[in-house]
Amino acid sequence: MSDDAGLSGERSAGSGRTLGDIQIRDPFLLGDRSVYWLYGSTDENIWSGPGVGFDAHRSPDLRTWEGPFEVFRPPAGFWSEGMYWAPEVHEHQGRFFMFATFTAPDGFRGTQVLVADAPQGPFTPWSEGAITPRKWQCLDGTLFVDDAGAPWLVYCQEWTQIHDGAVWAQRLTHDLREADGVPVFLFNASDAPWARPLDHPKAHAADLPVYVTDGPFLFRLAGGHLIMLWSSFGEQGYAMGVAHSSSGQVTGPWTQEEQALWSRDGGHSMIVRLRDQSLALTLHQPNTTPREGAIIRPLVEHEFTVTLAGHDLLPRR
Repeated sequence: MSDDAGLSGERSAGSGRTLGDIQIRDPFLLGDRSVYWLYGSTDENIWSGPGVGFDAHRSPDLRTWEGPFEVFRPPAGFWSEGMYWAPEVHEHQGRFFMFATFTAPDGFRGTQVLVADAPQGPFTPWSEGAITPRKWQCLDGTLFVDDAGAPWLVYCQEWTQIHDGAVWAQRLTHDLREADGVPVFLFNASDAPWARPLDHPKAHAADLPVYVTDGPFLFRLAGGHLIMLWSSFGEQGYAMGVAHSSSGQVTGPWTQEEQALWSRDGGHSMIVRLRDQSLALTLHQPNTTPREGAIIRPLVEHEFTVTLAGHDLLPRR
């Protein structure tokens, strides 16, 4: 669709905003022709109260942003009333699919698939509720399509249910509407040498050390090597590291880098290949509501990993 197409669900949209003007967690970038779309957890308080939905911003250059635009609002009778988190948007088979985390009134959460005909939405429910296992505490589902064209959902099982947070993969039907088969375990948070137990009152009450898994994102480097970004807590708070698939397949086995790629008060990241074919990393920092916002940093692409470039692409402030 043309970049000049009408935007559904506008609400007091403004232009000329910078990243420092936008409160957002779990940022996700989608390149669409001549613009970039920024999605994320955008409710003022995502931890409590009624959920509003998801907003997006768009930019021609990643520097100035127009928005916010309403891209999802829950329909009447929607199964989740709050804690709307981590929307990702992927183009697949000519349509745009949003993978987002929702929480049911009974406290269980999972990833549901929504669909739209354009990146600006409006996104409407596609899967029948969450496609992650029922009665599991799941979040942050991300789409990965393997070399055979099979779609997979990679997601986290929360520390709130298992003391050592886990990452799982679940094959999906080709229309992305249902799970296909059984989940495949990938790794635990404590497998990463850089990960540390969560320092939180709820964690202190647990019988065993608690480790967090957040925000998995899979990316195949130019040479074919498959990596995964994911977040946990390290020595300096919220952090993000890199895992490697030794088989080149989503099912692994997965090994962890010794040091976090981002080690201080930031995470839930993803990689986008820019129009000049360079790579950029986006994540939120700080990890404190309501001060969180998106940061975009250039990455250096190597044969088997990525490293941070020595300068900011876009400082928030």
